[in-house]
Amino acid sequence: MTTNDNKVRPTSEFLAVVVIEQKNELITVGEIKNALHERGFGILMAIAAIPICLPIPAPPGYTTLFSLPLFIFSLQMIFGMRAPWLPAWLERKSIQKSTLEKILTKAQPWLKKIETYMKPRMTYISVSTWERFIGVFAFVFAVSIALPIPLTNFLPGWGILIMSLGLLNRDGLTILVGTLIGTVGIGIAMIVLVALWMGIRMPEFF
Repeated sequence: MTTNDNKVRPTSEFLAVVVIEQKNELITVGEIKNALHERGFGILMAIAAIPICLPIPAPPGYTTLFSLPLFIFSLQMIFGMRAPWLPAWLERKSIQKSTLEKILTKAQPWLKKIETYMKPRMTYISVSTWERFIGVFAFVFAVSIALPIPLTNFLPGWGILIMSLGLLNRDGLTILVGTLIGTVGIGIAMIVLVALWMGIRMPEFF
């Protein structure tokens, strides 16, 4: 797989090829990061967000686990780091290759649909500036994703995924759409949290 191929191949196809080329049944986070490194933060943020965006049954702590790389990468983007970095303990975490294949199989139709609407737009804004912009919003969205509360992680996850795809395709309009979707998700999270707080406080008045 050459560098030129990576530049022209759509993200949906690129992710599938990366997983297929992995020989081991258990794939570490570090191996995924190294395989995706040439596309930088955008591809790594996207692959961390994809499992959060899918309506599939998830064990407790699932969203919190995937929010960790989102926190780490978003902070690195805010501070203008040029290459993604993960702590060694997180790089050693592994996932079944079959699980990754199932996730990507479910995600591919959605990714391809989004990619058909993308084209370079607002390219007068530098990639590094967009990365910092995405980093700020992604950090806030990751806070919502980390909360173990229903309805607080789906839209912020989609916000991060769409922003990341926009970055990969140099599509500023798509990035802005992603921020809007994630912000709506934050609003829903605030409503849920207020409702929960009110539910806890209400008995005190009776």
